[in-house]
Amino acid sequence: MELFYYTVFGGLAAVVAVLELSKNNKDRINTSSSFNSFKNSYLLVYSLMMAGDWLQGPYVYYLYSTYGYGKGEIGQLFIAGFGSSMLFGTIVGSLADKQGRKRACVTYCITYILSCITKHSPQYKVLMLGRILGGIATSLLFSAFESWLVAEHNKRGFEQQWLSLTFSKAIFLGNGLVAIVAGLFGNVLVDTLALGPVAPFDAAACFLAIGMAVILSSWTENFGDPSENKDLLTQFRGAAVAIASDEKIALLGAIQSLFEGSMYTFVFLWTPALSPNDEEIPHGFIFATFMLSSMLGSSVASKLMARSALRVESYMQLVFAVSSAALLLPILTTFLVVPTNVKGGSISFAGSVQLLGFCVFESCVGIFWPSIMKMRSQYIPEEARSTIMNFFRIPLNIFVCVVLYNVNAFPITVMFGMCSIFLMVACILQRRLMAIVEKPKTEDWQLKERDTETEPLNI
Repeated sequence: MELFYYTVFGGLAAVVAVLELSKNNKDRINTSSSFNSFKNSYLLVYSLMMAGDWLQGPYVYYLYSTYGYGKGEIGQLFIAGFGSSMLFGTIVGSLADKQGRKRACVTYCITYILSCITKHSPQYKVLMLGRILGGIATSLLFSAFESWLVAEHNKRGFEQQWLSLTFSKAIFLGNGLVAIVAGLFGNVLVDTLALGPVAPFDAAACFLAIGMAVILSSWTENFGDPSENKDLLTQFRGAAVAIASDEKIALLGAIQSLFEGSMYTFVFLWTPALSPNDEEIPHGFIFATFMLSSMLGSSVASKLMARSALRVESYMQLVFAVSSAALLLPILTTFLVVPTNVKGGSISFAGSVQLLGFCVFESCVGIFWPSIMKMRSQYIPEEARSTIMNFFRIPLNIFVCVVLYNVNAFPITVMFGMCSIFLMVACILQRRLMAIVEKPKTEDWQLKERDTETEPLNI
């Protein structure tokens, strides 16, 4: 493998190590022992859940191709997964508010385990069922666990700022360290031990089963709105009213959809971007490098959120602007770097520049996750938290389905340009959100000024 890849990985690892080791009292939030116990218990479960998810990711497409399915058929399977997350996942995820978040988390484990089991069959209908189950599980993963955490955190009377510590650690571990280890472990199962492409899915099912056992034995149940007189349609209507009547919630949903839509599109685009002429690139090692970049971002986020004077709404404007610029690199290199038509070989100079830009984008992803979680905990009402969070995923899933369906219809530079525009729009919306949040403070200051001016002078 080229020295370039090791240099990038080593440089990122060194920066992450320095950030973590250099944390001082200003970067740390003083907490209680009871909170630390609660936080560590949640992080254990979240890491196991993410291990079950990350183990599958790199091998889904590969498994389908070994069963003899072509790009079109595999594309349909992926579209089915996102469509399922949009339709069935929204319904099942919304039931968490009424039926209980702990129960929804257990449902996630069962649903994803069943999805893993379907991978043993080469039959297209069975694989399609697995994708539908996987789509439902994905919606639960990104709503039920966070909803349970926020409700349980508040129920136990912990300080609101401590939530940011749990969020940043969850992303650092679950979306960083666990992803890297899962990728390496999957590689050992498939390549070193030659257990076949189904082995990572079996391992994922085991991690999910362990996590489910921990949930059942140690978690308590909490609800959003457990009232018996509210059916699912009423919940949906209430969530829609909450989004429509509160501009902060609507902006947050739009920001999330724009960023995550660009992020999922990037997942499909980075491989052809780095190897347009079938250059030999180490996909697994590059994936691990991206996850290390995400760890760097979450480490930065933990430092930022530890400062109570610095608002999340403020620094996220810069994060979206930087991520937009990072995804412009494939377009810029097309115009500024002389293209080569030589097939094969190692990564080109343009590819190397783009890889560095993609690492910057993944660092922004690492900052985004704990920051958006913090904002959701502040603005989304508790009684409909899971329902609203799944509403946010509807435009996201529609967007990804459209991109997947038309992935070959547009040049890759157009796709990156579209993502960059979406991220810049997210930056503008974030600025609007900041203005709304700051508005009450400005009004209070103006009222105080008026009161001071109208006070009678005591002579």
